[in-house]
Amino acid sequence: MSPKKPSLTNLSGRPGTWGRAVLEAIRGTHQDFTSGSLVRAVVLLSIPMVLEMLMQSVFEFADIFFVSRLGADAVAAVGIGASLLIFVFATGIGLSMAVTAMVARRIGEKNPEAASAAAWQAIIAGIAVSIPFSVVGIWFAPDMLRLMGATEEVVEYGTTYVAILFGSNITILLLFLINAIFRGAGDAVFAMRALAIANLLNIALDPLFIFGLGPIPAMGITGAAIATAFSRAIGIAYQLFVLFRGSGRLTIRRKAMHMNANLLRRMLKISGPGIVQYLVASASWIAIIRLVAAFGSEAVAGYTIGIRVVIFAILPAWGMANAAATLTGQNLGAGQPDRAARSVWITAGASASILALAGVGMIMTSGSIMRLFTDQPEVIGVGALLLRYLGGSYPFLALGMTMLQAFNGAGDTVTPTWINFFCGWLFQIPAALFLAHILSLGTEGIFIGVAVTQVLYAAVGIAWFRRGRWKLKVV
Repeated sequence: MSPKKPSLTNLSGRPGTWGRAVLEAIRGTHQDFTSGSLVRAVVLLSIPMVLEMLMQSVFEFADIFFVSRLGADAVAAVGIGASLLIFVFATGIGLSMAVTAMVARRIGEKNPEAASAAAWQAIIAGIAVSIPFSVVGIWFAPDMLRLMGATEEVVEYGTTYVAILFGSNITILLLFLINAIFRGAGDAVFAMRALAIANLLNIALDPLFIFGLGPIPAMGITGAAIATAFSRAIGIAYQLFVLFRGSGRLTIRRKAMHMNANLLRRMLKISGPGIVQYLVASASWIAIIRLVAAFGSEAVAGYTIGIRVVIFAILPAWGMANAAATLTGQNLGAGQPDRAARSVWITAGASASILALAGVGMIMTSGSIMRLFTDQPEVIGVGALLLRYLGGSYPFLALGMTMLQAFNGAGDTVTPTWINFFCGWLFQIPAALFLAHILSLGTEGIFIGVAVTQVLYAAVGIAWFRRGRWKLKVV
């Protein structure tokens, strides 16, 4: 008698179909991710997290789609302006790493009160750090654009855009942090819904504010910034409604709503290396766009469009990496380090397989993808080149991303920081400079350097993960 083929019974613990599992993931589930099938846990966490990441990227993707109709200078202004938010994103993501790790551990320990306390401290921290960012960004917007090598035309386009983005940075921080709370608790579906609401509104408002309609004046890229800020604020309103109403695993009760200095210090201690980690990684990408800027506005526009397509296409891997982080934290909290490690390997294999297919598709359709955004040959050429090289490195990017997020989920934010510094600054930037200028390969040399770096990220991340020291991290 031949053995039975595996069915979804093995995945979900009861008869059904893959479609049913997908619907369950989208609706939300109160599954205990510290027991039962790991494959099921990865599926149920990954699907809403992948959709959340897709929604996150749609903000910038929508802006570029509409702004590209205004010309290369406008696209360059949005690209350079958005990259200046590195410090805001670094702070938000660094704090999010700490929040996800702490909430996941407390949920794994079956201590929802402590998880609720950590969530409230995260909100306090987000509000506090947003204030200096607003002041600096509004005051120094044109100077920061010039520092990035923007032409005076780009500075003129982008000054108000940058000032609005920085002035409303609290919406970025709180959106990040509250979604990190949801992910740590295993309630990724609410993070997905918050971003879906915000994105639908942003997509509707972008063309209205950018091009104008009736009594609404055409505001150009300034309109894109206003639409994004307002849409994020509505998403935050939904997040707070869920947190305080008690729709998920974690509810913020009134008794948790006070400042806990000790807990806040622990959170900042964990998030500090996480902030540096993202700064190190993102600063290396800012250096890349600075290298590209030397080849003109068309090159920057091609890179800006191309890199957003790249980011959009890797979002399944981002979502799955976040699922690995949640599973790592919760299972370590439950005293099951081996189960935590298995969840990471399962997620990494699935993620690399998916991105391998995505990479092949991107390589084959790179020119067609770019023509969706622009009809300028120079811009299309640069962007298509970027898509081909980075598409080829996609499986390695997925592996590296999963390993680094697993460290973060364990509360070990130091190891990924050093990996990012080594790969991004000691290898990627020198390699890009050498290939672009010494070998005179121009933007192609820059993109080759970036693609090879993804292979290095994967190799170093896997080697360090196998050492297992992350299992001993106390959060």
